[in-house]
Amino acid sequence: MKTRIKLFVLLAGLVIFAAACKSKSTVDENLAPNVHKVKVEEIIQTSNYTYLRVTDKEQENWIAIVRAEVEVGKYYYYIPGVEMSNFVSKELKRTFPVIGFVDKFSDQPIVMKVSVADSLKGKQAPTPKEGIKVEPAEGGISIAELYANKDSYSGKIVKIRGEVVKFSADIMNTNWVHIQDGTNSNGSFDLTITTHDVTKVGDVVTFEGTVTLKKDFGAGYFYEVIVENAKLLKNM
Repeated sequence: MKTRIKLFVLLAGLVIFAAACKSKSTVDENLAPNVHKVKVEEIIQTSNYTYLRVTDKEQENWIAIVRAEVEVGKYYYYIPGVEMSNFVSKELKRTFPVIGFVDKFSDQPIVMKVSVADSLKGKQAPTPKEGIKVEPAEGGISIAELYANKDSYSGKIVKIRGEVVKFSADIMNTNWVHIQDGTNSNGSFDLTITTHDVTKVGDVVTFEGTVTLKKDFGAGYFYEVIVENAKLLKNM
């Protein structure tokens, strides 16, 4: 009798193990396009970013994510962002021959319910933040005005005010700021700004910079409109 019970327990365990393996395999097979499954081998934390040496299909490489708690030896999933060559981290005083900056990173499989647009390599489509209503600065313009009349502003310096919805530090030797002010021109509501000044998500800021049209940084990072080399104006 005891032998039969042990055999039953053993068989039940094998069935549960097989089901778990099958379930995990099914999830991995259902990953969204361009999702990478990697194992973390090394972690370097900085004030803004977490640098990870990962194994991706037996090949090691470096990726960087917005600072987060990550565990060595654990598997994670990510969608590639922009890839940089000979990237210099000023904080680490280290040069990475090749490193990928990642927007979407998770300890859970990123499956097919994620839209194809989100999983394509390159910059991720912005989403409007609810409740933002920021009036233009004195002598400035709104985001909708800039998009609606972009050709007339090309190459010119503009003053523009909005709420910071995303901030990425020290990429390609500059900081990247996304602002929204609640205005919208034919679906264009999010403005990207490059600057050496520092701000944070939630700040209402005024920048003054040069408008550039059809800017292509490669790796899918194309901007119909971008404000470059901007200065953060104080008390605006």
